[in-house]
Amino acid sequence: MRDARRIVVKIGSSSLTTAAGGLDADRVDALVDVVARCLGAPEDEDSKEIVLVSSGAIAAGLAPLGLDGRPRDLARQQAAASVGQGLLVARYTASFARYGRRVGQVLLTSDDTSRRAHYRNAYRTLDQLLAMGTVPVVNENDTVATDEIRFGDNDRLAALVAHLVRAELLILLSDVDGLYDGNPATPGTSLIREVRGPHDLDEVEIGSAGKAGVGTGGMVTKVEAARIAAGAGVPVVLTSATRAADALAGRPVGTYFHRTGRRSAGRLLWLAHASAPRGALVLDDGAVRAVVERRTSLLPAGLAGVEGEFSAGDPVELRDAAGRAVARGLVNFDAREIPRLIGRSTRDLARELGPAYEREVVHRDDLVLLRR
Repeated sequence: MRDARRIVVKIGSSSLTTAAGGLDADRVDALVDVVARCLGAPEDEDSKEIVLVSSGAIAAGLAPLGLDGRPRDLARQQAAASVGQGLLVARYTASFARYGRRVGQVLLTSDDTSRRAHYRNAYRTLDQLLAMGTVPVVNENDTVATDEIRFGDNDRLAALVAHLVRAELLILLSDVDGLYDGNPATPGTSLIREVRGPHDLDEVEIGSAGKAGVGTGGMVTKVEAARIAAGAGVPVVLTSATRAADALAGRPVGTYFHRTGRRSAGRLLWLAHASAPRGALVLDDGAVRAVVERRTSLLPAGLAGVEGEFSAGDPVELRDAAGRAVARGLVNFDAREIPRLIGRSTRDLARELGPAYEREVVHRDDLVLLRR
């Protein structure tokens, strides 16, 4: 932990705002004080790079819009985010300016990062900001994200950003000092200091609601985010915002999730964990074996059916004859084109429909397995 140079820090809404909505300037400044001290001077050998994934835009927009609580409908959430995002970044900009640090805002949707060109561009932008000594402040682009392209929570977004920027550590900060083996308010529960794998949590009761009422999730989303990051080779510290300085200094606080896997191919992690399939392709038994066991591309000859409405480039599920999802991928054809491709060879399709049809339905580079 102490040796980690590039770190992603995620802070929740409840740690930055009041329950009634509106930013708590003192809380923001306290977080910035910790982050700025950890960054050090760019010329220092032990200086660090920090990406800040910050919730709080919707919560910050509640009070200015006269809303009593977080709206349930998407349109009003987007309106609150539109007002609150400007307030949030302005507060960060002013606070980091006390240390001579610049802030760069990066707003993402899952659609931005599951597609190859968009994924590379997101990485280049964040990497360049860090190289120029800027603190990227990342948030979901709530003002335009639809239900189909939402991450759903910033814990998951932070895990995926940690993988995207090749971070060496992810720190998840909230209003709880770590993961407990039950409700922290119940006598006799204990803090779990380390998680070495998923089976360590088999008997753990994990709460699903935050106590401040302004966020989108609770401990469930944080543990899931930790699993995603750890499975992709990024260790995770889960603790409270009040222990941020200790976490960044590498002291043993909160709950530490050990790596459980290796860093995987970039955007495929996003495709697996952040994309919502727009439809499905049904595969015959031979195609299922080819895709799952031999890791091949999906060809038209292996198709047995199509479900839903989607366009070329959209994420779709690949299902077996029993309806079980075996993979997810980016499709190369519109849904309306698929029926005439089913069961046919690419050579026959090219002869009848043209050379544009002599290609894979889903290329193996755009495909991630869901079960093995």
